[in-house]
This record gives sequence, C-alpha cells and structure tokens, in this order.
Amino acid sequence: MLLEQFTTTRQYTETLCKPLHNEDYIPQAADFTSPPKWHLAHTTWFFEAMLLSTYLEEYRVFDTDFGFLFNSYYQGVGERALRAERGLMTRPTVKTVYAYRHYVNTHIAQLLCAAIKSMDEETQSRIHALITLGIQHEQQHQELLLTDLKYTLSRNITFPVYDLQSTFALDKNISVDANWISIDEGVYAIGHNADNNKQSFCFDNELGRHKVYVHDYEISTTLVTNREFIAFIEAGAYEDFSYWLDEGWTWVCNENIRHPLYWHKINGEWFHYTLAGLQAIDPDTMVCHISYYEANAFAHWKGYRLPTEFEWEIASNRLNWGKRWEWTSSAYLPYPSFAISEGAVGEYNGKFMINQMVLRGASNATSPEHSRNTYRYFFHPQFQWQYTGIRLVKAL
Repeated sequence: MLLEQFTTTRQYTETLCKPLHNEDYIPQAADFTSPPKWHLAHTTWFFEAMLLSTYLEEYRVFDTDFGFLFNSYYQGVGERALRAERGLMTRPTVKTVYAYRHYVNTHIAQLLCAAIKSMDEETQSRIHALITLGIQHEQQHQELLLTDLKYTLSRNITFPVYDLQSTFALDKNISVDANWISIDEGVYAIGHNADNNKQSFCFDNELGRHKVYVHDYEISTTLVTNREFIAFIEAGAYEDFSYWLDEGWTWVCNENIRHPLYWHKINGEWFHYTLAGLQAIDPDTMVCHISYYEANAFAHWKGYRLPTEFEWEIASNRLNWGKRWEWTSSAYLPYPSFAISEGAVGEYNGKFMINQMVLRGASNATSPEHSRNTYRYFFHPQFQWQYTGIRLVKAL
C-alpha cells in the first residue's frame, strides 16, 4: 500500500511535467520560485538523504554533488546552493534528473519490499513515517511546481499556454450567491486529533490539539469574486491608505501594486494570465492570487474582516472549501505542546514560525488527497503567486 502511494505520487509529479519543453525546466523568474527541474530533483533528494543513505545498506548516492545542488533549507544535512541561483543550474541535464528519479524510485522499492523485512519494528515504523512524510512533501512541491511555473511563464509577453484543459490552468470556479453561517460563541477544540486518527497523516504544526474560545460570528459561505474585487479596484482602494495596514500600504506604494497578480487591463477590459494562456476575467469566478495585504484591505473596505484560523476550522465542516487557499488573520505560531522533532525533519515547519500568516483550505492546484481542515499553510503577507483567495467574517 505504501509503495503504491509512493509510486502514484512520483508518477503524478512527472505527469505534471509532460506539457513542458526542455527549455521550461530551467528558468527561475524570482528568488521565491524554483524551476521545475529543481522540484523534480529536490523531492528525489529528500528520499535519498532522509531514507536511503541511512537505512539501505551499501546504498551509493546517485551523484555526490546533488546534496549540495538540491538541498533546500536543511542546515543539519549540509551546505547547499543559493536559493536565488537555482535557475543557473543548466547542469545536470533534465535527462539526468529523470534518471536520478528512476534510480531513487528503484531503491525505495528495494527498501520497502526486501531490506525492511530484516529490521526491527521501531526501525520499520520510522521508515514508514519518513516515506509518508516524503510523499506529503512531494505533494506540496507538486503545487509549488505549478505555481512557480505559472509565475515564470507569466513573464513571457506572448502569454504561453501550459495546458488548455486542467482546472488549475483555467482558474475557473464559479461562486454561488453568498450566505452567512452563524457560529455560536463557546469553547472549541482545534488541531489534528491524533487519538481518533492514528492512521491519518498530519504535519507536526497541526499537533497540539487544544481548546480556544470564540465570540459569536458569521462567516461567508462563499469566497470573494472577481466582480467584487473589481469594484474594490474601481473605488480607488489601491490609492487610499485608510484601508491598508501600514506595511501593506508601503508594499503597495513601493511595488506599484494596483491589482491582483497576473491581471491586465486591455482596451478597458480585464484579462488575467492563466496556465491556459491569457483569458478574459469571469466576474463570477473566485478572485485569485491575492496577497494577505490585499485580502485584509478588501475586508476592511467591505466593512468586514478575515477569519482567524480557529474561526475557519470551527466552521469548515459547513463550508465548501478547497478551490483557493484562504488567508486568515492568524500569525503562524506553534500550538500548545508543539515540539520540534529531532534531526533534519525537525527543520520542516517549526523554524518558519515567524513573520508569516496562516492560510487554510486548499486550491485547484493542490494535489489529490492532500487537504484536510486542520492543514496549516503559511506564507509571508506580500506573496501573491499562490492560488489564494478571500473569505469574509462579520462579528455579531
């Protein structure tokens, strides 16, 4: 079962790359993005560095330079190339990276099918946990591969097409008429319930299930649409400091932000770049590629606010979520009893709990079976390149 999940995940990453030309694998358009070739190699390096080098006897690394080239941020594993220079790696070739993936896939199968049988139960359990983490890690990178690729292709003035058919390419998700759900004040349990879900995966930042108190509030059943956001633009909100947090206003001014990422006004009509090329904006589709600063300013302009991550989770079972990552007003902080794991995997989440905001839900680009209502995504407030949207809350 675990080998099947591993194989399916690895194949899906390569399926996402099938529409690419060799030239698409290499460019890096910004330091916060990574090239597709790097994503392919990094997710492979994770399995090699975290598993095969430790648990498969007499395993020989595919290439001794790859640990330096494809380590992301794991200080405990060793030195690594500068993130902003990943697009300069014309070598190894794309062909070599695919050979690397095949090599590691073969040895993971060997580890799971044969080598693990001679190990004690504790070691077997540790291997299963690490492979599961590696699968989840690769699923995260599948979405990042798409969002990074979209950002890179968007910098091409010909608006190239990646794929005409997929839902994440078209960005089309029609929002229905908005309603409000009332949530009563009270004490609610938050976080992954490890006791009742022993077999289900969660990241360590979801652990530390605890209780929170919330006041009465109402939360929208739908996400903000392009039509609503165009009204925000046309009302001059990008030129009015009164709607913006101070850091957000500085960002708007310094970066000359006047609309969501990928939007273009052509002959008086709004268009946006999608992975299906340049498309006319559908006013009834959920707005996408919004920074936290923009989400917060829009909520202020409407006379509402963003939900806390706790309010979102409490209401989530009554919401239709999963088309856009939804900004919350919660800073990314540890839950009670959160503890950083020993070793390199301890660097996965905990060290990023500073200066970032929590998003909840999932998006069109999120990989299958990679979402749950306790999932805590997190980014710096100025970033727009993820599939992000806005849900509103009002106090009672």
